[in-house]
Amino acid sequence: MQGYSAEIAEKSKGVILELARNVLSVRFEAIDSASVNRAKDRVIDVVGCLIAGANASGCAAVKDLLMEWGGKKESTILVHGGRIPAHNAAMMNSVMARSYDFEPVGPFVDGKNTPGHVSGTTVPTAIAAAEQRGLSGKDLLTALILGDDLASRMNAASGFSLDQGWDCVGTVNKFGATAIAGRLAGLGERQMVNAFGIVVNQLGGTMQTFFDGVHAFKLVQGLAAWAGICSAALAEKGLTGDADPLFSRYGYFPVYCKSYEPEILTKSLGKAFYADNTFKPYPCCRANHASIDGALELVRRKKIKPEDVEEIILEIPAKEYDFAVGQPFRIRQVPQIDASFNLQYCIADAFLRGSVRVEHFSEEAIRDPAITQMIRKIHLTKSSDPQKFLASRIMVKTKNGSKCETEIAVPKGDDAFTPLTASEKRQKFMNNVAYSKTVPMQKAEKALRLLEGLEEVDNVAKIARLLVA
Repeated sequence: MQGYSAEIAEKSKGVILELARNVLSVRFEAIDSASVNRAKDRVIDVVGCLIAGANASGCAAVKDLLMEWGGKKESTILVHGGRIPAHNAAMMNSVMARSYDFEPVGPFVDGKNTPGHVSGTTVPTAIAAAEQRGLSGKDLLTALILGDDLASRMNAASGFSLDQGWDCVGTVNKFGATAIAGRLAGLGERQMVNAFGIVVNQLGGTMQTFFDGVHAFKLVQGLAAWAGICSAALAEKGLTGDADPLFSRYGYFPVYCKSYEPEILTKSLGKAFYADNTFKPYPCCRANHASIDGALELVRRKKIKPEDVEEIILEIPAKEYDFAVGQPFRIRQVPQIDASFNLQYCIADAFLRGSVRVEHFSEEAIRDPAITQMIRKIHLTKSSDPQKFLASRIMVKTKNGSKCETEIAVPKGDDAFTPLTASEKRQKFMNNVAYSKTVPMQKAEKALRLLEGLEEVDNVAKIARLLVA
């Protein structure tokens, strides 16, 4: 399907109302325990990544501006402290969470993974909006699960791909954030439809930010949170929005999507709850992870030392090869972003240091001459298999003439196929806290216990107070 279709528009006329009703009507008790537990895992992961990213490059500029603007003291800027309007706090917290590209990814819908970064927007939105209104952990979880579900369904229905130009973080995430804010605000059905009709006028975000290695890549994440809370608030005040923001002639699907599958939006609606499904073990673009897994496997199994390497050849899917991660490594305005979205750097890091950790994305680590020397040995090629996605084949030639190789089909961290253990997920949180050196470990441990039993917390503000340095 390409562009506007009058037949699809007529057939899908009631879908937006059905989605709005679902967001507003599903009770916590109707959600299965597995979905609740996965949602708590996402909250914990995002909060940990937020703590780690609190002082990453670019965050101070956003924080300083928001503090200068001031305003009503509604929600907390986590880690740094200070209460500001909820929409601004959600944006700030989301920007910090995305800083190292380390938070959950991969909306998993009806057994299929799609590219996306939903949780980095929706979790900060839910925390800020719940704190603003003095709501409980159960309220937060319910809204989050429904908002994640909507954004994930829209992403899967959109046929999103890395080569489409638009960043889905700036499109579907805004609908998810609006759903969360609208649910927590107690909007009525018509108000919720209006909120979606308002946010469709705020969509945007380009994949060019990744190629240019600029701070704007994470600002898109935060602006989605900002837009969601603002759209719900405007609808609550009576502002009207597009009647059908999804399928009208200039609605989301005809304007933003090369092709789309409307049936995904309502299949098992209110019964199956979709969301990000991957918890990253490495603080960099998910497209790098299979190659990192392969590199670390060879380092550990074959005991390959950096000085023994003659050449490293990476065979990766064409879409990844043509994406930012496949470009030759160079250091520009923001070295951390250049490194996070580059395969050559991440593989050099894995071979040189035997791991890929947040501290390896400091400017000092990135400019290490040994990294530069290793990068010169790494060459990328395109896979001839169009069905492969996120896969990698890595081949190493050593100076003594030996060769070894390995292939990774699904990188570590996918909850459906290659999951992190519960212990690994919690350790990731604690590692992020330790790296940040901001929130005291004792407070972080107490906050973690509350997050693990989030449905029992009577006021989300109790957690926010613990997550301040």
